[in-house]
Amino acid sequence: MCLGIPGRIEAVTDTGELTRAGTVSFGGIRKEVNLAYVPEAKVGDYVIVHVGFAISIVDEAEAAQVFSYLKEMDELAELNPPST
Repeated sequence: MCLGIPGRIEAVTDTGELTRAGTVSFGGIRKEVNLAYVPEAKVGDYVIVHVGFAISIVDEAEAAQVFSYLKEMDELAELNPPST
C-alpha cells in the first residue's frame, strides 16, 4: 500500500525552484525529501511525504493523528533502517 507519511521539516538544504529539498523527521527517523511541490513550507512545518516528495502541508495535530493511525496499522516499518 502506498501512503503519504507526515513528517516535520527540520532543515531546508537546497533552495532551487525544482531542486528544493530538506531534512524531514518522521518520529525521529530523518530522510531527505524533495520540497519543490510545497514552496511555502518552512522549517517547523509538517508535511505529507509520498515517495520522497512533500505533497502538502498539514497542521501538527493532523500529522500526529495520521502518525498514530499508521503506528496502529504497523505501516511504519519502511521508515526504519535495515538491521545489519
